[in-house]
Amino acid sequence: MLIRKPQQTQAREMDMPGASGVTMRLMVGKDDGAPNFAMRQFEVAAGGHTPCHSHNYEHEVMILQGSAQVGFGPEGSQTRPAEQGDVLFIPANETHQFRNDGPGVLKFVCLVPTEFDCGGSAEPTPGSF
Repeated sequence: MLIRKPQQTQAREMDMPGASGVTMRLMVGKDDGAPNFAMRQFEVAAGGHTPCHSHNYEHEVMILQGSAQVGFGPEGSQTRPAEQGDVLFIPANETHQFRNDGPGVLKFVCLVPTEFDCGGSAEPTPGSF
């Protein structure tokens, strides 16, 4: 069993084209012995955003702090608000982006499979290790 606080993991700047003011902490991943899912915590600075992107795996998100406009649809052209306590399911291949529209930090937990296609391939999911 593993028990840790997010602050006990290293915050890494998200180095992806289209990301601004985003850090990620890998709280549980393959290196911890998790064979199927990785749990990550993201922090997005005021005015920051994740890249507008899609991938072939689902993920689940829970907003821990702050509020966001969540972009979806073609090139993230549609948005919906999300705030502390909201839970989101983002299906595989759906374009998405989190934009911090509040004055403070947006913080959310995101779960992803540790391998593309939920274990169907040997290629690890980015941010899962």
